[in-house]
Amino acid sequence: MSQPLVIYNTLSRAKELFEPIKPPFVGMYVCGPTVYSDVHLGNCRTFISFDLIYRYLIHIGYKVRYVRNITDAGHLEGDNDEGEDKFAKKAK
Repeated sequence: MSQPLVIYNTLSRAKELFEPIKPPFVGMYVCGPTVYSDVHLGNCRTFISFDLIYRYLIHIGYKVRYVRNITDAGHLEGDNDEGEDKFAKKAK
């Protein structure tokens, strides 16, 4: 962490110094796409963007735990919002 990392906070609408809760550790949870059909470029954007952030944080010296998910909803395709909620049914 030889150089300060300044990021834009959309809540405060200002640039702020990045300070981890427990330095030098940074935790990242990134909600991935809900895959219900063929993969397209939009599905890849999140993975590429946050992979770059993850790699940069490691590069500047942070110890990063990076967790991401992919929700597979392909088996639920075609329910047309009729009848029982298939997500709720599978969760039982």
